[in-house]
Amino acid sequence: MADTSVSYKCLCCGAPLSFLPGAEKVTCEYCGTELEIKTVEKMFAKKEAAAAQAQAAKEAKWDTAAAGNEWEKEEAEMMKAFTCSSCGAEIVSDGNTMATECCYCGNPTMLPSRFAGMLKPDFIIPFKKSKEEAVAALKKFYEGKKLLPDAFTANNRVEAIQGMYVPFWLFDADIDAQGMYKASCSTTVTTEDEIVTTTDYYNCERAGTMKFERIPVDGSEKMDDTFMESIEPFDYSEMVPFSSAYFTGYLADKYDVDAEAAVDRADERVNTSAKLCLASTVEGLDGVEPSDDCTVVKNDSAVHYAMVPVWILTTRYNNEPYTFMMNGQTGKVVGSLPIDYGKLRNYSAMAFAICAVIAFAILYFVL
Repeated sequence: MADTSVSYKCLCCGAPLSFLPGAEKVTCEYCGTELEIKTVEKMFAKKEAAAAQAQAAKEAKWDTAAAGNEWEKEEAEMMKAFTCSSCGAEIVSDGNTMATECCYCGNPTMLPSRFAGMLKPDFIIPFKKSKEEAVAALKKFYEGKKLLPDAFTANNRVEAIQGMYVPFWLFDADIDAQGMYKASCSTTVTTEDEIVTTTDYYNCERAGTMKFERIPVDGSEKMDDTFMESIEPFDYSEMVPFSSAYFTGYLADKYDVDAEAAVDRADERVNTSAKLCLASTVEGLDGVEPSDDCTVVKNDSAVHYAMVPVWILTTRYNNEPYTFMMNGQTGKVVGSLPIDYGKLRNYSAMAFAICAVIAFAILYFVL
C-alpha cells in the first residue's frame, strides 16, 4: 500500500530534515547538509502528489448500492429456502425443486422455509454443461495422476452431483494507477585475466489508466474461495438478464457475503493486476521488482450481482468424502485428490537411485 504521508529525509544520510527557527535553509542536524527551500519543495513535490493520490485511493469507495434488485412479491412467494440441519448451509431453489441432500456435507435432512431477504440478481450465466458431461470431466480429471491410489480410480463412483447457481459480485472500474519499480541492467566483460560484471540499478516510475470489467468475487462463505477462483474464468459475454426460470432443476446458493463485504477482495484483485500491468511496461531492463508503492484511484465504478453455474460432485474413498467443482459453463474441473503414499515412496526412491547413478557416473569419468 502506498504511503499517504511524506517524510522529509536527508538524501545524504537519511536523517529527518528540519527547518530551524531563524534559518534560511532546511538543515540536516546530523550531517549538516543544507538545502534551499525551493530545492526541498522540488525534491519532494512528486512524493507529496503521490501521497495525496494515495489518500484519495484510500477514501475511494465502490458504488455497491446499485447491485441487485428487490424481488417482486410474486417471485419471492415461489422461492423456498432450505437449511441443512447438519452443517448449517443455506441454499435456495424454486418451488418445483426438491433437495434430497445437502451438496456440501451429503446430509439428506433439509427443512423448507419461505425465502426472503435476498436481493434479486441482475444477471445469470445459464448452465452449458450437462450432468453427464460433469461426470465425464471428473473421470478425465483423474487421468495422468500417477500418485492416485489404484482403488480410488478403479472403484470410484460419484455419490452425489448437484448443479448449483453460486452468487457472485462483479465489479467494474476505471482507474488511474501509479507505481515505482526497481530494475537493473547488467553487462559482462571478459578478458584474459578476469570477468567483470557491471550492474546498473534504476528507479522506474510508471503511471497509466486502466479499465476493469467483471472482476468476480464469490458471495458465498460456504463455497471454497480457492476452488471458485480456480474454475475461473467465466465468459461474461454470455450473461443474460436474470430470470428465476433458469433455477428450474437446480439449487441456488443464497449469498452471505454482501457487496460491501466483498470490496476488499475486489480491491486486492484490482491492485494486483494494476501493479503487474505497470511492471510489464518496464522494458529493456532485467530483474524488475514488484513495488508495494503502487497507488490505484477508482474514478468510475459499478457493482453487479450475478449467478454463475457450478457442478458440485462428491465421491468417497476410505470413508472420506472428496468434493470437486466444475465450471458449469466451460467445463473446467478442480478438486483435491488422495495420495498413495506407497507409490510416493517408490517414486522418491526411484528418483534418488537415478540421481545417485548419474552422480556416480560423473565422478567416475571426472576423477
